[in-house]
Amino acid sequence: MMDLLTRTYLAARLMMERAVTREEGQDLAEYGLILALIAIVAIGALTLLGGRISSVLRSVALRL
Repeated sequence: MMDLLTRTYLAARLMMERAVTREEGQDLAEYGLILALIAIVAIGALTLLGGRISSVLRSVALRL
């Protein structure tokens, strides 16, 4: 009886470890994709609005 419980416990534990490992890998990939998307949007925004932002900051600096 104890042998059956031990084998069942070890099988369940192995299944849980495999599931956790897969999910962590997926989460890491998803976070990487989100980070890449944010970086692309930020670079695009800075490229398009860089001149305007620079002039606004220069204006603020001159008023100080």
